[in-house]
Amino acid sequence: MGYQHAGSGRVAASGLRSGFQLPLAMASEGQTVTVARVRGPQDLRQRMAEMGFVQGAKVKVVSRVNGDVVASVKGATLALNRDMAMRIVTC
Repeated sequence: MGYQHAGSGRVAASGLRSGFQLPLAMASEGQTVTVARVRGPQDLRQRMAEMGFVQGAKVKVVSRVNGDVVASVKGATLALNRDMAMRIVTC
């Protein structure tokens, strides 16, 4: 499904530590994760960036139900449906 695990723990060219990545929709309630990338067309990636979902941003999962996520990012609390939460790849 596109999730990766690099056991070496080396730092990727992007500056983020490579390792296990999963969509925001799979993160546990109360967990803080780091945005690795946002998948989708350019206009969607731009809109998500405007909301604070940029590479390296820390995101705290406030709550989740069936993949829908309420998350806190850069001081804002936002609700994302499962489709949007699946597009945000975290590490």
